[in-house]
Amino acid sequence: MVDSKKMALLVVEALEEKKAEDISILDISTISILGDYFIIANGLNRNQVQAMADSVEEALGRAGYLPKQIEGYQTANWILLDFKDIIIHIFGKEDRGFYNLDHVWMDGTPVSLEELKSEE
Repeated sequence: MVDSKKMALLVVEALEEKKAEDISILDISTISILGDYFIIANGLNRNQVQAMADSVEEALGRAGYLPKQIEGYQTANWILLDFKDIIIHIFGKEDRGFYNLDHVWMDGTPVSLEELKSEE
């Protein structure tokens, strides 16, 4: 899980670089086999959402992590980036409210950026 914490930190930094709104980090390692972390964020428009996804993919790629799958890039309503241990959901603002993944995965443990940094 040390590697996934490093990945999660890279993801959050990449999202912040593109002015992502309302970044949520959820530790799902104890409730799901899908991965260790869900990271959920939103942007204000299609271009920003795509720029956020590009930034995440570039940051993780530079660190040697390749995506397992990327979905929704063209429409940019909801982009899913699956990096095995880390699953990133980037939404347009309205779509995030509609799908409400934060509520769906509320059994996950919220993690702060400071906690990620202190666990390095």
